Amino acid sequence: MIICRQEKHLAVATSAFFLSLFIGCAARTALAQTPAPPAARQDNVKETIHGVEIVDPYRWLEDQDSEETRKWEAAENAYTHSLLDGLTMRQAAYKRLMEMFHHDTMGAPAEEGGYYFFTKKGADQDLPSIYRRKGPNGPDELLIDPLPMSPDHTTSVGIQDIATGGSLMLYSVRHGGEDEIELHIMDLKTHHDLPDILPRALYLGASWKKDLSGFYYSLGRRDLGKRIYYHALGSDPAKDTLVFGEGYGPDTWISPQVSRDGRYLLIRVQAGWAKNDLFIQNLAKNGAVQPLITGLDGHFNPQFVGDSLIVETDWQSPRKRIIKIDLRDPKPEKWKELVPTTDDAIQSFSVIGSKLFVTYLHNVTSRIAIFSLQGKPLGEVALPSSGSASIFGRLESDEGILFFSSYTTPQSIYRYAASTGKRELWFRDPIPFKSDDYEMEQVWYASKDGTRVPMFLVHRKGLKPDGKTPTILYGYGGFNVSLTPNFNNTAAWWVEQGGIYAVANLRGGSEFGEAWHKAGMLEKKQNVFDDFIGAAEWLIANKYTKPEKLAIWGGSNGGLLMGSVTTQRPELFRAVICDHPDLDMVRYYKFTKNNNPPALLEYGNAADPSQFKFLYAYSPYQHVKEGTKYPAFMLTSGDADTRVPPEQARKMAARMQAATASGRPVFLLYDNKAGHSGGRPFSQIVDELSLKMAFLSWQVGLNDPGQN
Repeated sequence: MIICRQEKHLAVATSAFFLSLFIGCAARTALAQTPAPPAARQDNVKETIHGVEIVDPYRWLEDQDSEETRKWEAAENAYTHSLLDGLTMRQAAYKRLMEMFHHDTMGAPAEEGGYYFFTKKGADQDLPSIYRRKGPNGPDELLIDPLPMSPDHTTSVGIQDIATGGSLMLYSVRHGGEDEIELHIMDLKTHHDLPDILPRALYLGASWKKDLSGFYYSLGRRDLGKRIYYHALGSDPAKDTLVFGEGYGPDTWISPQVSRDGRYLLIRVQAGWAKNDLFIQNLAKNGAVQPLITGLDGHFNPQFVGDSLIVETDWQSPRKRIIKIDLRDPKPEKWKELVPTTDDAIQSFSVIGSKLFVTYLHNVTSRIAIFSLQGKPLGEVALPSSGSASIFGRLESDEGILFFSSYTTPQSIYRYAASTGKRELWFRDPIPFKSDDYEMEQVWYASKDGTRVPMFLVHRKGLKPDGKTPTILYGYGGFNVSLTPNFNNTAAWWVEQGGIYAVANLRGGSEFGEAWHKAGMLEKKQNVFDDFIGAAEWLIANKYTKPEKLAIWGGSNGGLLMGSVTTQRPELFRAVICDHPDLDMVRYYKFTKNNNPPALLEYGNAADPSQFKFLYAYSPYQHVKEGTKYPAFMLTSGDADTRVPPEQARKMAARMQAATASGRPVFLLYDNKAGHSGGRPFSQIVDELSLKMAFLSWQVGLNDPGQN
């Protein structure tokens, strides 16, 4: 028996040796002999939608729990690892990324009752824990440690709300990467949890009552939509009181906020990402919920100041302005403008002490202006350099929390005194990176319709474009999300190897206000893809890179971007990473496990004949064509993604594997516990990133020109 085991071990080792030799050889060819991916049968379901016949060859992969799907997923993972694990760059990337990630991390603090509450992770720990600290310099006190909660360290915790005075903490427990969480309550005087546990569900915000008798929370269900409930401490959560939400469908987000003085409950009702309403309840007078702002075409983001609201809005001002609403007489004709609109879009604001801090985006980099509560300009917050910054605080405290980062500067968190402008470092990410050796430049290019679009380029100082530099182009373009300069370990690793990391600020985001956002949604979504294609063409025309050296990367809505530009212009790119993507826009509205119906207000709903027309025109899954020379393609997803249906990645992987004629591989990396909200321990995150960087390096010849 011993001899048999030795022979088996030798056979496995020998196979691994020859596999590594094969991989090394394959990495230096045009991949014409890449092994075939796992077989996937075609059931070719035919249906006619609004007069258009559509054939879906992989409908069976929508059944996530079938034995056939599970076996196919396992085979896909094995195929991915068989080709990528042995790459030389895999180990080099893992070692360097581990150095970059292997340090203590600390989240921003929230001060309450003389304590600072925050999350912190030790260098050797897989997950952040919840701590508090007496004053800014006291010892750290561990409150919640998630590590014992799951043997594989995929259960995480987060701070939801700390009661005024700091005696009770509402915290979340998340299993895997799903959006759904459990809500728990810790009595901070006894360090014990209360028996109240709100079971796993989609919670969208919670806020304590002033008297600590309970809290308001938002609960989302795909069938009923979102509702505001009140939970009284010590009661059965199944009997919680419905406060607000009847009549609203699944495509609306609803969230509660109690004023710090306890007098008001403010309810925000957001339809998609284009506008929102506000409702108010006078808790001090036990009043009914009343409409405050309804039916206006704009966003309204408020903060309480006594009997008034300071509100950031893009109503009648696409780049936003700041107004004041007196809650005792809130009619629109009585609203007072404090900060008018400017050429720079407002990104956020905060009232700290007796001052108003407004964060602007000037050509996609931050500046923070200071005003009195009457709107008088009082200067600006001094920032370390050009990059991303934000500041948050509250009226009752002189202290704000200031964040700063850039593509070449790891994040720093400061305690900022509003009265003096003095800042004290709370925490700086101690990432070993030689910032002075690299630079961030911004360029502008013309999209297909002539719109000027900005793009950041990060690379070694003194780089001279020669058309041969391996480049990653990243994009998102949707849901009002701005891609501002923030440090990224994988981007840092890439530029350390001599590559270029480029980020295009596409329409669909909010870099230039709501008009920029609306120019990339619904029937105008093609603008986003044209903007990204324009970025790639600019990089090639200006000799920063060439198609054989150009990789692209995006996730979620950015995964839709990856699928669309790949099916529209496959010759432009050599490699693609497509994380947790939306890809089947024709059937998106039918995916029952998707808890993000509001996305239909951003994308459109194919059940509507007029919207089906533009969705079908670009839907990546329906536009995969047999015999096309597609770039190498890696998709990632997992069962725990309850926001973006994972069946889309499965179906797209199978279809591209069957269709591609380039000889380049199409991979699916599928993790049953991974989702939009994480779900993976630190060690696994680094392992997957090293796999992705090895894949891209292999394909575009990073540090090995002979690979192409």
